[in-house]
Amino acid sequence: MNPSTALATVVIDELVRLGVRDVVLCPGSRSAPLAYAALAAEQAGRLRLHVRIDERSAAFLALGMAKVSRVPVPIITTSGTAVANLHPAVLEAHHAAVPLLVLTADRPPEMRSVGANQATDQVKIFGGATRWFYEFGVPEKRAGQREWWRSIVGRAVAESTGVPAGDAGPVHLNLPLRPPLVPDEDDSDWPEDLTGLPRNEAWLNVRQIDSHRQVVTSGPGIAPVPKTLVVLGDLPEPSMAAEVAELADAAGWPVIAEPFGKYHRGRVTPHGPLILRASQWLDRNRPERVLVAGRVTLDREVAHLLRHPEVSVEVITAGTSWADAGHQVRRVHAWEDIERSRTAVSNCAARGWTANWRKAGTALSQAATPVIEDSWPSGMAIARAVVHNLPDDSALVVGPSNIVRDLDLARNANRVAREVVSVANRGLAGIDGVVSTAIGVALTHTGTATYALMGDLTFLHDGNALLIGPDNAHPDLTIVVVNDDGGGIFTTLEPGQERLADSFERVFGTPTGADLELVCKARGAAHELITDRDTLIERIQHPGKGIRVLEVRVERSGERALVERLAEVARQTLDPLD
Repeated sequence: MNPSTALATVVIDELVRLGVRDVVLCPGSRSAPLAYAALAAEQAGRLRLHVRIDERSAAFLALGMAKVSRVPVPIITTSGTAVANLHPAVLEAHHAAVPLLVLTADRPPEMRSVGANQATDQVKIFGGATRWFYEFGVPEKRAGQREWWRSIVGRAVAESTGVPAGDAGPVHLNLPLRPPLVPDEDDSDWPEDLTGLPRNEAWLNVRQIDSHRQVVTSGPGIAPVPKTLVVLGDLPEPSMAAEVAELADAAGWPVIAEPFGKYHRGRVTPHGPLILRASQWLDRNRPERVLVAGRVTLDREVAHLLRHPEVSVEVITAGTSWADAGHQVRRVHAWEDIERSRTAVSNCAARGWTANWRKAGTALSQAATPVIEDSWPSGMAIARAVVHNLPDDSALVVGPSNIVRDLDLARNANRVAREVVSVANRGLAGIDGVVSTAIGVALTHTGTATYALMGDLTFLHDGNALLIGPDNAHPDLTIVVVNDDGGGIFTTLEPGQERLADSFERVFGTPTGADLELVCKARGAAHELITDRDTLIERIQHPGKGIRVLEVRVERSGERALVERLAEVARQTLDPLD
């Protein structure tokens, strides 16, 4: 056995012993030892191997599989630009606390900085975006390396799952390898036994703890403030939203939630962000405290509330850091405070104030529903039709930009099916890798069905994700693409002002004119153009096999007007209420 094969074999074996069940591989020569080792493990029934030709898509595929399962997924690449293409997914995993293992093959030290082909400086190439970086020494044919290799793999898995720092995230292992890079005909000649511990035990006993274990706290627990509004943003693990919602339910506090997580949606105030647009009603019913869990990134009115001088802002941190973009947080609570404060806050809410929030949600839902549904085919009407008709125990991956904000404003949380898990790449909220992330979620989600909801630019940006070879696992995934032929998000932002209309299309609207049916056909994905709500609802309620792309075309010119119309509906409906 040659040294490169020996190291690769031990690394893959130890990963499996530590619970890794999926590996994503991009083809390359320098990474060939890892490829052969991963293939052998798949043939032995020890893991699933997913081979992709595009490193950027492959990395987001690994991220998607780890996002819901919370089990680290390794992504294997060769050296050079292949490594650089992983950077967007590494950044997303860093900010969203997703356990990701990056295994990059590299040239040995003597081939660096001398003009060798496909050689660049890969040492700490991702900077501070990894929880841990380690570069193996070039493997040699000698005894005394087995313990070293296996212990490093154990630490990599531990660091990626949040041990000991408390935050899950990406870990980068760089493996410099010398030829030969393919297995020898006789692999028995090695100076020591490379096998691991008996009974398939891992070399390092990694204590399994919650990846959101806390190390920061500010006091004995969460105080029973009667007029508390709970705001849920994006959290590392979908089930964490349920823990916060249950605390709010015990206290009787109203909840505004961004459309992420897994929890009983009946606990959430319908159209919460729209309520905040009714300024007169809000002045009479403003909370004394806003208790925030997760990163809140979607709605400006929520951000305005968090900056109000008469509102105390506290956060429940889901890691070793917390979001405080407005620099208003006055108290930080450890995650354990949720459980230990449940009795103290039980039924502490101000009943009349809470009732006002409940009445506001009901009244606004009745007033906003016809406006949203009559706007078909708008992004809001499409998002509402999708999320209100998901089957129980399904998964939804939400794209960035307009569509996630449409969903945030348009959905009535009380009408979403039970046990739906909704996730998005909100770490950096980029448009890259969303199709791959959705495929990763679909390959690991064990519920009834998986869906994705995104815009056309997001879909086109990751079109290579649809290229899945015949020997790979193929997901069952329904992708709904809201096609406004360009960057509709900018119509609702500063560039969308009427006085700037002359420059809008050229540098912000950026229409592509792409034929999504041909894009899908070239990649072997089924495509259907949807023109009416009833057909869309039927397709959502009865998901098919394989990857289906449902395209719904909309005019982006009406987006800004619809948002303004709903804001006016909120004011007209709520401001007169007692």
